[in-house]
Amino acid sequence: MGVYNRAPLAVARGEGVRLWDENGQEYLDCVAGIATTGLGHCHPALVAALKDQGEKLWHVSNIFRIPGQEALAKRLTDASFADVVFFTNSGTEAIECALKTARKYQTAVGKPERIDIIGFDGSFHGRSYGAINAAGNPNYVEGFGPRLPGYVQVTWGDKEALKAAIEAPSACAVIIEPVQGEGGARAMSEADLEELRGWTRDNGVLLIYDEVQSGMGRTGKLWAHEWANDAAPDIMAVAKALGGGFPVGACLASAEAARGMTVGVHGSTFGGNPLAMAVGVAAFDEINKPETLENARTVAGYFTQQLSGLRDRYPDVIVDVRGKGLLIGLKLIPNNRDFMAMARDQHLLVAGGGDNCVRLLPSLLITQDEAREAIAKLEQTCEAVRKKAAA
Repeated sequence: MGVYNRAPLAVARGEGVRLWDENGQEYLDCVAGIATTGLGHCHPALVAALKDQGEKLWHVSNIFRIPGQEALAKRLTDASFADVVFFTNSGTEAIECALKTARKYQTAVGKPERIDIIGFDGSFHGRSYGAINAAGNPNYVEGFGPRLPGYVQVTWGDKEALKAAIEAPSACAVIIEPVQGEGGARAMSEADLEELRGWTRDNGVLLIYDEVQSGMGRTGKLWAHEWANDAAPDIMAVAKALGGGFPVGACLASAEAARGMTVGVHGSTFGGNPLAMAVGVAAFDEINKPETLENARTVAGYFTQQLSGLRDRYPDVIVDVRGKGLLIGLKLIPNNRDFMAMARDQHLLVAGGGDNCVRLLPSLLITQDEAREAIAKLEQTCEAVRKKAAA
């Protein structure tokens, strides 16, 4: 189906932060499968885990115990607020589980009238029907029939409207990305996250974090919300880098939030399959190493400093530097799609984003030398933009 606006680049292989096309041309990859290959391409530990498990067992379904699920679930719960985990194949499926878990909770505590899922403009939670209604982006919901009931959107930064929505008797849960990805790399401040957590707690409303993109070390901590002191959610969706490029997602929840998720109310044929769990365990162990997270923080600091300088030198190209850690957004004056194409001409790959942004989402293992190379290519791109504008 013609649903993708693909770049004219046929990728043949990858290693670390490098990709090569079918003609052997090399590119510096700051897309990472949209923040998914968090350890770079073909990381040896992930390749070894895939090969080893591939010769043992691929799939049995959730009729039986899968030891790899228990191993990865323990790692996730030990490293988070959560008590329980449901495994999926994608971030979208993790979001669906989160939405169902929240509504089931309200039913379980005797408040079935609490159905409203409160989301934010500019958010992105995936492409399923529930996920597009939770985000409310007109571009994604139009043409798919009536909007689902029980979904409310508030404007990012409108605290008054947000507080009123949370205090409504029909409020079920708030769903938010601590750092928006597709919405233009907008980060909610630690103080605002803590305030949001307090409002939801005081009103019996669950807090759902979509950390599909911002989690798994992307901001320099395992979870983006950990930068705040008291902002742990009740439910959290993760995916992308959880499998390092292999399809793995998970919905994490506290035991209280998951009290309605009893036998038979949810399930998955492929979710948590042995192959995915083997790769997920390997990816988690590598990402959760102190040195991996430290590298992400260090290189992110370098990027922020250098990109701020680039913005100052090219105010006719770059308006703002946004984001957190290695989820970096550049708000542009020229069309972001044109900028992405010009960056490709410099053999640099960057991702698009809302609000006319491009995103840099490199491997967490990117070195400072590789980051310096990315900055040089961005500068060349800015020069190309400036020359085109002057022509």
